[in-house]
Amino acid sequence: MATTVRRAVLTLPGAPLGPENPLPALRTLDEVHVLDERSRAELPRDMARQVGYRPLRGVLPVRILDGYERERSQREFAAIVVENPHLRVTVLPGLGGRVYSLVRKEPDGTERELLYRNPVFQPAAFALNGAWFSGGIEWNIGATGHTTLSCATLHTALVPAPDGGVMLRLWEWERLRDLPFQVDLWLPADSAFLYVGVRIRNPHERPAPVYWWSNIAVPEAPGTRVLAPADEAWHFGYERTLRRIPVPEWEGADRTYPLRGSHPADYFYELPHGARPWIASVDEEGHGLVQTSTQALRGRKLFVWGSGTGGRRWQEWLTEPGTPGYAEIQAGLARTQLEHVRLDPGGEFSWLEAYGPVSADPGVVHGADWSAARTAVAARLEADLPGAAVEAAHAAWRPYADVEPGERLVEGSGWGALEVLRGGLKLPGTPFEEGALGDEQSPWVELLRTGVFPAPRRVVPPGPSLVAPHWRDMLETAPADPLTEYHLGVAQWHAGDVAQAVRSWERGLALAPSRWPLLRCLAMADELAGDAERAADRFAEAFTDLCEESRGGPAWTAALAALGREALAALLAAARPAQARSVWTRLPAEVRCRGRFRLLTSRLLLAEGDIEGARAVFDEGFEVADLREGDEALSDQWSRLSADPVPRHYDFRMRP
Repeated sequence: MATTVRRAVLTLPGAPLGPENPLPALRTLDEVHVLDERSRAELPRDMARQVGYRPLRGVLPVRILDGYERERSQREFAAIVVENPHLRVTVLPGLGGRVYSLVRKEPDGTERELLYRNPVFQPAAFALNGAWFSGGIEWNIGATGHTTLSCATLHTALVPAPDGGVMLRLWEWERLRDLPFQVDLWLPADSAFLYVGVRIRNPHERPAPVYWWSNIAVPEAPGTRVLAPADEAWHFGYERTLRRIPVPEWEGADRTYPLRGSHPADYFYELPHGARPWIASVDEEGHGLVQTSTQALRGRKLFVWGSGTGGRRWQEWLTEPGTPGYAEIQAGLARTQLEHVRLDPGGEFSWLEAYGPVSADPGVVHGADWSAARTAVAARLEADLPGAAVEAAHAAWRPYADVEPGERLVEGSGWGALEVLRGGLKLPGTPFEEGALGDEQSPWVELLRTGVFPAPRRVVPPGPSLVAPHWRDMLETAPADPLTEYHLGVAQWHAGDVAQAVRSWERGLALAPSRWPLLRCLAMADELAGDAERAADRFAEAFTDLCEESRGGPAWTAALAALGREALAALLAAARPAQARSVWTRLPAEVRCRGRFRLLTSRLLLAEGDIEGARAVFDEGFEVADLREGDEALSDQWSRLSADPVPRHYDFRMRP
């Protein structure tokens, strides 16, 4: 049986993503992987340099995805299935190219899932721009955290494979760093391992910071053990510190067993220089998944939720209660996920990964001798897939990375086509063609071709802003009008020039028939400056203007929800509960009943002096669908209302 590639449909209980948040993401990035200065000072010099190399401050120009809820119904997801006699791989091109399932076909005719396969699609606020979901293998590019492409559609096509068969190519334009990338999935006919060729290119005349971590969710049970060729690891425990610890035992527990720690934690393994990079997860019988790669992908990591209340609650939150949990094994370009690696102008990073089954003597891999345990897995890996074979596969794949795609299966976004059109870029193997340009890119194409940013044909919330230096330059020379000044201010804000951004927004406000987008931006500037009173004034005025302008429909409701949430928070911060109540009253009923607004309702009632009413909101029960990783808002509010322990269903704390 040769390798086959076919279309399929995956049916799951799933929550709809909902519309994008139409407000530009002006706030500083809320990312939990941040170090305090004292911890950074204690790092090795090369690691400290990469930790400090252009960390992301925000997610512009990408928009936030926070319009989902938790009501699920049966949904169909387009899938691509790659299959040979040994493996069946299910890929979801409409959800970031996620490998949803990797099934091992056993010689006796049975099948074994090698990954954690989530039985539901439930978005949660773990991606840099919000919506993300757990399970499978995801491709994280851009900056520290889960990629903004977690729930995006990637360009997908068939390409000739090095062995004469066919491989699946996924590619897109990563907008946080303005870099094109590709992922080629290749399953040779006689292979028990899935090969994954990855390439990131920098087509610009300036260096770029690059981040990549392949994130593999694996089943978790008391007997699960994760092994890697390391005696030390860097531990990150969500307390903003990174410290070197021994492997496997630390503070009285063997941390290579995911359930033997109480709290969520990252363990970045310190692989010896030149050692073959790999990581594996095995069950109590010694069976599991192993991932290996060429040397470029040097980092390996274990993420655990831990056995404590918060970690268990998060596990339930991301799937169905009662479903077995998962841990994550990962592979990255740097030693830790807090680092970014410089990619020179015109340069590229490429490597090959391999994913497949591993089996070893359970008495050895679960024995007390750590060296013997990892050596047993390494020996089995070398027997099944020699390191030299991985290097040879990478060399064989590299010429095929430039081969133009054949049959197109799925079309991604038009943002890459816009950048190629602007820069005249040549990117063999990953075409971004003008046919992919859509409505969101249309005004930017007109700016590029005429030097004028067009006015919308009807009253709608402003479309996405672009913030790269070349687009900012075009906006600065375009004729001044409110919409141009709005987008220019967003680009200047992204560049760190707050004063110029404020001037642009103020110029636009003086001319604008639609004032609320500019007022909201100015309110954000007031908030950054620490002027809570003026920020509250402007948020309230912006919300009032939006209510009067709203035409109804999903886009306007999304704008009302997003701006209403900000206005409520600003007015409560300024101790103005009466005005906050006025905002709350004007929100659509469908928005007020959402969990995020139930939490704000409790805060509003408390500010009004109604402690019993604020507590009653919690007693009635609610769920904040877009609760952010590391967010302690629920437990903080509870502590203001009660001396009782935080109820389990509200306890998402990730720290001791």
